[in-house]
Amino acid sequence: MASASRRIVCSFRQHKLFYLKSRLQYNAVPLLISRFGPCGHVEQFHPITTRFFHSSKPFYGEKVPFKLSDIGEGITEVTVKEWYVKEGDKVAQFDPICEVQSDKASVTITSRYDGIISKLHYATDDMAKVGTPLVDIEVSGSVTEEPVEELQEKDAIPLGEREDESLDTLELPAEKVLTTPSVRKMASDHKINLRDVQGSGRDGRILKEDMLRHIETLRSSKSAPKAKQQAPQEQPKPVAATSQQPSPSTKSPQQVRPACPVGVDRTESIKGFKKAMAKSMTNALRIPHFGYCDEIDMTSMATLRHSLKENPMVKERGIKLSFMPFFIKAASMALQQFPVLNASVDEACENITYKASHNIGFAMDTSLGLIVPNVKNVQSLSVMDVAIELARLQELGNKGVLGTADLTGGTFTLSNIGSIGGTYAKPVIMPPEVAIGAIGRVQVLPRFNNKGEVVRASIMQVSWSADHRVIDGASMARFSNLWKAYLENPSIMILDLK
Repeated sequence: MASASRRIVCSFRQHKLFYLKSRLQYNAVPLLISRFGPCGHVEQFHPITTRFFHSSKPFYGEKVPFKLSDIGEGITEVTVKEWYVKEGDKVAQFDPICEVQSDKASVTITSRYDGIISKLHYATDDMAKVGTPLVDIEVSGSVTEEPVEELQEKDAIPLGEREDESLDTLELPAEKVLTTPSVRKMASDHKINLRDVQGSGRDGRILKEDMLRHIETLRSSKSAPKAKQQAPQEQPKPVAATSQQPSPSTKSPQQVRPACPVGVDRTESIKGFKKAMAKSMTNALRIPHFGYCDEIDMTSMATLRHSLKENPMVKERGIKLSFMPFFIKAASMALQQFPVLNASVDEACENITYKASHNIGFAMDTSLGLIVPNVKNVQSLSVMDVAIELARLQELGNKGVLGTADLTGGTFTLSNIGSIGGTYAKPVIMPPEVAIGAIGRVQVLPRFNNKGEVVRASIMQVSWSADHRVIDGASMARFSNLWKAYLENPSIMILDLK
């Protein structure tokens, strides 16, 4: 009986040891134990495996990467300016997470989930790209990729469950109304129920304009009852029975505001002159610009131009003589003294080419966009020749039939922005050129003459931009002073004409 009991105990021990061994071998950490024989003595040692148990914090739920969504206007990356949360903080829907700064605006990013912040992917002042995770959030339960503000199928309101309720009593939850956090804050500040606001955006989304229109409607409706209540107090008491009594059905008129028309966005491809301008301006971003501005007294030049316009020889040619031919010819004469401004550099800026021809371009505003034709070989043309060529290019530009020869090969550019308006500008160099000038409008302003007397003067501003890799500020200033001297003293310009 005793031996039978001993066999049962040993069998139980072996069965238990086999279970423990199978569990420990699964954990893959070595450990030595003993195997007991039927008489209780040690028979042999077997190396088996185990692992140590450790504790960890409880898991809150599924970890979801919260990505930086597209904030519009073609922005692809933003700078993280400030974090409103840290790892381990609990957040709810629409709680602010961080503030990001783009090249156009500052935007507050809000949470789309209820959960715990498990990781911040960026530090302050880091550059975050659109579409990459900002933070990781542990949420309870499973989440979908749909935006939080859009209604899910589980949020549908069953209409047929209770027939005694009218449709007017069915309301959407306030957090399910489609709008932005800034509009929600505006509604909270003015104590407005979002369900009372009519949205004009996509899928009934409430825009900021809708909220402002609703606030204005509430103000106008509140002012109307006040006017009604004050009206009986201001009425004089009737003197006779024949005095006219106000009709009880008369109501104070309420101002009816028409709904603002909502336009339709349209997208069109960039082509033609606009595409060429986009390409050249993109290349211009690689040029280190520096600016130089000055003021020019155009009084003497204005007198000369007026006398030439009345000359019969000019009238016979049918040319409208503006200031632009004088600007271009004076620039060509100044370029003779400063050829570095009439040059071009290669893309690597390792070689500079001094141009023999003065092909001076001028910016022209047309219905097809901004174009820059150029007058070829200005150094060998007279002022009248330049005026005739300008008239030809202007006519072809308005018709949109300018050829490639007229639009290429420029060495220096002038932009007469003053013909439209404005005084100073910041012109952008047209690669591969190295300099450009923007001319403001001519204004009659008070100035002091040589005797200290205040006189009327025709004043014009000019703004120069130059490639600082090959042109220094002193050269630009001396060129501008010589060009200014030719325009302020036309007699000196005539002496240097070739």
